[in-house]
Amino acid sequence: MPIDSQRLPAASRITRAQAYPARPVRIVVPFAAGGSTDIIARLIGQWLSERLGQQFVIENRPGAGSNIGTEVVVNAPPDGYTLLLVGASSAINATLYEKLNFNFLRDITPVAGIISIPFIMVVNPSFPAKTVPEFIAYARTNPGKVNVASGGNGTAGHLSGELFKMITGLNMVHVPYRGEAPALTDMLGGHVHAMFGTMPASIEYIRAGKLRPLAVTSARRSEVLPDLPVVGRFCARVRDGCVAGRRRA
Repeated sequence: MPIDSQRLPAASRITRAQAYPARPVRIVVPFAAGGSTDIIARLIGQWLSERLGQQFVIENRPGAGSNIGTEVVVNAPPDGYTLLLVGASSAINATLYEKLNFNFLRDITPVAGIISIPFIMVVNPSFPAKTVPEFIAYARTNPGKVNVASGGNGTAGHLSGELFKMITGLNMVHVPYRGEAPALTDMLGGHVHAMFGTMPASIEYIRAGKLRPLAVTSARRSEVLPDLPVVGRFCARVRDGCVAGRRRA
């Protein structure tokens, strides 16, 4: 949400806070519909609409790893009626792009933290690997032939895959999409092999058996998928020259 503190005196802030929201509020999602950010925005938007008595409209503005949607909010009137649902990509973009049309720290003011979720390393069920060690072994014997999808260049899913490649030394091909939802669509169709997807966007496909989960990226196992190991455990074993083991992480 863009804020111009010099244009909002203290008295008007109090008045605005008491009357807010007096009209519909726009929540800009800087990714395509159907991804985790979009799902979270729609849940939050519905919750806010019910409790505050005004409509919270979700507007998807995907592109450039969230930069397009961010710029829309930066250029909006600083009145609190245009909000941005921010993810890790916003922090990544500050260092990934040499020149942006905005300064994220200066032009966007945080309002509230909403959710913290791990990524899930998933593959299409037709992929010949059911565990991370099997995946590493297959990719190692098939260099350059395994595709890893992401919601776009510079997204957290992309960097998760790049970190995995760097630690394991695997040669895999990155396939960026204009959002997590279209990436998942091609994953389901078997057009790409693997992906580091967010839990909200992937969980129903996992439960339906349409995606095979291999591990979570969090430091501990997830309560939602407690049988999944932690991917870092296998990366550590790769550094030690081993990719096998049965001990629970």
